Amino acid sequence: MKRIAPFLLFLCSFISLAQEEKPEKYFSLDASYYYGTILEHNPDIAHLITDHPNGILLSLNRKTYGLEKWERRYNYPDYGFSFIYQDLKNTYLGENYSMYGHFSFYFIKRLLMIRIGQGVAYTTNPYDADTNYFNNAFGTRFLSSTYLMGNLQKENIIGGLGINAGITVIHYSNADTGSPNHSTNTFTFNVGLNYTLDHENHPDYILREENEKYTEPVRYNFAVRSGFNTAGVVGSPKLPFLTLAAYADKVINHKSTLQAGTELFFSRSMEEFINYQASAFPSKGTRGDEDAKRIGVFLGHKLTFNKMALITQLGYYAYYPYTDYVEQVYNRMGLERKITDDWWASVTVRSHGANAEAVEFSIGYRL
Repeated sequence: MKRIAPFLLFLCSFISLAQEEKPEKYFSLDASYYYGTILEHNPDIAHLITDHPNGILLSLNRKTYGLEKWERRYNYPDYGFSFIYQDLKNTYLGENYSMYGHFSFYFIKRLLMIRIGQGVAYTTNPYDADTNYFNNAFGTRFLSSTYLMGNLQKENIIGGLGINAGITVIHYSNADTGSPNHSTNTFTFNVGLNYTLDHENHPDYILREENEKYTEPVRYNFAVRSGFNTAGVVGSPKLPFLTLAAYADKVINHKSTLQAGTELFFSRSMEEFINYQASAFPSKGTRGDEDAKRIGVFLGHKLTFNKMALITQLGYYAYYPYTDYVEQVYNRMGLERKITDDWWASVTVRSHGANAEAVEFSIGYRL
């Protein structure tokens, strides 16, 4: 069964474009060792869980002090790059090397840090029909990866040196760009050090102003989404898909925008799946001429960080004549980047619960 790869390609464009350039930039470093276990989210990967994975997590963080209003709204977050090395402690899984863009949020007088990172991983021993058919977790050498970290953190204990400890969940998957794709989720405990560069010269935080009321009238969006995916059967080809979407949005404050709309799905992989079912399992009733088109309706939310935004949507296939492909309810998560006042682009993952169907690359126009 395919598994979700939450929102893909956080990466370099997110970090370099997240806010306007400023003359002063302030940075910190952190390094952690982690030790944990692969969670058995699917019994099909039980044979791959043989020991406790471990590894290291290194990060470069850009500190914020409220120079931009959005930084104050989110309590002065950090953002930057991360590197993770993980030894999965299994002959068939090998080792993973990952690069991420990440965002860190602070709570309880900055003692609690919550970080989300998204990026790309390289696995040393993916599935191979001849030499490594036991690895049904990773069907491709390059994977998408997400990690979620919760740390208790104290900075500048001795000079710029501090400590941190907590838990991290690391997810690897390829979002159905290849099969098999059962994925892995590793739950770990981590402990490490952090260091604030040039800590003596960092500025004070700019105080947050009172919440400003801000709204916009209803606006209308038109989007084209595309990419490649497979039918979820080992050996099935990578085929293109196309989605046409139209929806309305309503900005209710500086952070939140509500969305509602409809979209039309064309999927070559779904056509391939219908043909496969008709040929391989004729007794199940698939003829091969079923309509592979779908029409969905959805509600959504956009959480805005300056020119970047986190997209979450929940949809339902109102027209879905062939129902054996995926579930009828779908969800979408990902990142959107504002290009101009009217144009935007996004990278999202469309899933059915924990079952990822596609990574979508979109371009949109907002009236």
